[in-house]
Amino acid sequence: MTATSPGPDRELRAEAVVAAPPAQVWALLTDFSRMPDWSPELVRMVPLKRGGLRVGQWYLGINRRGAVVWPSRNVVALVEPGSRVAWDTTSSGARWIWELEPADPAGATTRVVHRRPVPRRITRMSKLFAPIALGGSDGHAVELEAGMAQTVSRLREAAQHVDGS
Repeated sequence: MTATSPGPDRELRAEAVVAAPPAQVWALLTDFSRMPDWSPELVRMVPLKRGGLRVGQWYLGINRRGAVVWPSRNVVALVEPGSRVAWDTTSSGARWIWELEPADPAGATTRVVHRRPVPRRITRMSKLFAPIALGGSDGHAVELEAGMAQTVSRLREAAQHVDGS
């Protein structure tokens, strides 16, 4: 992928086709307790309100890069069961979006798209934290995009092996 802007506020993207139906991928994707199994940076995602996955739900993300550990507060912004879920990370200004759609007419495979736009702009906190703890905002954006590709790949592997095949 060629980015239109090299900066940290560009949209990051990763995608894959998964040999599993969308409902199976959705079930894994929305079990946020499993997200650290796939994400190289996320250690844990903890709901902070009752009510399960829904718009307005808050999650505490515990993130790690090497020896650096930091929290993030995430607010679910969109839930379209079976097809889209998104949350905003208030500490960075980023939005994390997952989109699923059938990749074939029979619905046996799923196209998974994972995007991270920055709807407004990177927050001041993120601009200060990234250079000090993460080696710079631009470098961390490159790492995040590579991590997103790894996350999508690991999700694909998990979905394709749910039935034990």
